[in-house]
Amino acid sequence: MFFLTSGLFLGWALGANDAANVFGTAVGTRMVPWITAAIITSVFVIIGAIISGGGTTHTLGKLGAISALPGAFMTAFAAASAVYAMTKAGLPVSTTQAIVGGIVGWNMFSGSPTDLGILTTILSTWFICPVLAAIIAVIMFKSVKTASRMNKIHLLRADAYTRLALIAAGAFGAYSLGANNIANVVGVFVPAKPFSSVSINGIEFLSGTQMLMLAGGLAIALGVMTYSKGVMTTVGSNLGRISPIAALVVVTSHSLVLFLFASHDLEQWLLSHGLPTIPLVPVSSSQAVVGAVIGISLVRGGLSSIKWGTLGRIVLGWVVTPVMAALVCFIGLFILQNVFNQVVI
Repeated sequence: MFFLTSGLFLGWALGANDAANVFGTAVGTRMVPWITAAIITSVFVIIGAIISGGGTTHTLGKLGAISALPGAFMTAFAAASAVYAMTKAGLPVSTTQAIVGGIVGWNMFSGSPTDLGILTTILSTWFICPVLAAIIAVIMFKSVKTASRMNKIHLLRADAYTRLALIAAGAFGAYSLGANNIANVVGVFVPAKPFSSVSINGIEFLSGTQMLMLAGGLAIALGVMTYSKGVMTTVGSNLGRISPIAALVVVTSHSLVLFLFASHDLEQWLLSHGLPTIPLVPVSSSQAVVGAVIGISLVRGGLSSIKWGTLGRIVLGWVVTPVMAALVCFIGLFILQNVFNQVVI
């Protein structure tokens, strides 16, 4: 249980940083109160983690199978430390990048080979994710604007519809976040199997892996409730000019991107029809939101509408995060093994 605390710390950091992006634009435009957003995010991120979190966890496990609990502890701790440092600076960084950096640091220390195919797939999503979110956001934004002109709705009614849609999209986004990003929180602990299954009257109710995901989901929820306001403000109002309708488009675009990279059913459907599949990998919620915000800002006001200073700080955080996590993990593993005599490999 002690070794698992670093994973829970990472879940808390994810909740404080990435999970806030689900409702960041809605809160930034004051269409949804922060407390409402936090509660909805907390509930649905847990549901998504338990029901649909297995696919991305399996993929992340191929990058580095860490079977020793002390090794998993330090990998998660290094990732959480990097995310916490960026969150403290008010930057929406990626827990995906952090945990990948931590795993690479563990591979370097242990001499284990890093699966370059899996690593390349994950790295490619760091570029594809924001671009895909921007494209979806632009298409949706133009479609919504066209539909609004064709169907003239009273301003007050349109406002009410937008609020309801933001809440629904946020709930879907929180579910997708839990399904996609729970691998970042507890994926490194799955090979070590810290929990056994829970049975009721001889019938398995939750498997050991689902128990692990439940614990991670609760940690994410705690992070949302206690420390998410700062990043919400950065994403919701400090990056570009966002209207309530644009906020709805941003949340929906972000949610669709996360869902596409987490849906095992979609993968099976594509396979059954002989179509290329979308890799089940944890992608960055922050990157998806930032990509969508930039896409809409470009459509509404061109390059001048982007706050390039804020964007530059965010991109710098994306670069620094995995490097910091890898270094902290390598040094921490050395200390655990040689100072505390822990078996990390």
